[in-house]
Amino acid sequence: MKIRNRCSVLALLCLLAILPAVPQTPNQKFLVFVGTYTDKTDSKGIYAFDFDASSGKLTPRGLAAETSNPSWLAIHPNGKWAYAANESGKQSSISAFSIDAKSAKLTLLNKLPAAGEDPCYLSFDKSGKYLFVANYTSGNVVVFPILPDGKLGTATANVKDAGSLGPNKERQEAPHAHWIEPSPDNRFVFVADLGLDAILSYRLDAVKGTLTLNRPFLRPLEAGAGPRHGSFSPEGHYFYVLGEINSTVTTFAYDPDHGIFGNLGTVPMLPTNFEGRNEAAEIAIHPGGKWLFASNRGKDSLAVFSVVPATRKLKAAGDYPTGGKEPRHFAIDPTGNFLLAENQNSNSTVVFRINPETGALSQISITEGIPSPVCLTFLRTP
Repeated sequence: MKIRNRCSVLALLCLLAILPAVPQTPNQKFLVFVGTYTDKTDSKGIYAFDFDASSGKLTPRGLAAETSNPSWLAIHPNGKWAYAANESGKQSSISAFSIDAKSAKLTLLNKLPAAGEDPCYLSFDKSGKYLFVANYTSGNVVVFPILPDGKLGTATANVKDAGSLGPNKERQEAPHAHWIEPSPDNRFVFVADLGLDAILSYRLDAVKGTLTLNRPFLRPLEAGAGPRHGSFSPEGHYFYVLGEINSTVTTFAYDPDHGIFGNLGTVPMLPTNFEGRNEAAEIAIHPGGKWLFASNRGKDSLAVFSVVPATRKLKAAGDYPTGGKEPRHFAIDPTGNFLLAENQNSNSTVVFRINPETGALSQISITEGIPSPVCLTFLRTP
């Protein structure tokens, strides 16, 4: 009898060993930090929300940090620190914060001058050792080292954009750096310059934190495009650029050996019968690589494109109202199930569900009350 029971136990253990493991449900809880313009509004700075990615529910947590004009936010890959571009003309600065995820509060670590006017975009190199800053009005880009305690150190690079100006005399009267990101392999750094109608390419010294001109240095877009932001495909082989002035998206093939792009064509973001003012604002490709989204200010919509697998070119797949005015920014949540759009002039953040089969957007909620929301970023919580 004892032998039989022992054999039964051994058989059960063997069976359990070969059965597939029960999949673990990933954490679906996130903090969302929203940056705002504080000038001429009642906003105090950066606000926090709880976000449940299983339902799409967005719950306000209140003011995370009082700070001036935090128009762009970036959370460090380690999840411990956050950085804000304080866009205030000649008094512009970059702020470093520590994150308390439990209280949804940010504590200032230090603040440095932006070394330029009106910083509008922040990103990190792939090692997390450097913070890149694009200064719009002064048209320069800056590299700040991130110290072991999360504070910002003295800049290791400060480079002024240069090249031929675009034809729009009002918007392209000077270089205007609007976006900066490293290449997937961290060898190059790219800058979208609205004033120059070009993507600029720099070589990154990841040890010293310095930038040197690549050869070739410029990749032009259509005259008058006004490139604002870019987005790499998930595998890093293709690159999509938003034209703010002419409301277009241009597809490029990326050559990692030389840090340059080959133009594959441009598609419009607006229907041919649209009339009136429009300025394109944000662009993001879905984590699955099948859909690309871009926002229109004026038409106040989110344009959806399907990515053609064979060519990686774009095909129009829909256009959806943002439920408010001036969608300056949006972000796709880390699960890829939802898109959150901020409507700057109607003080609202709208949650859309993304259809995984068609890329279609369906609005599921709208949260109001945060003045002038202009950027947001996600932090996974324990």
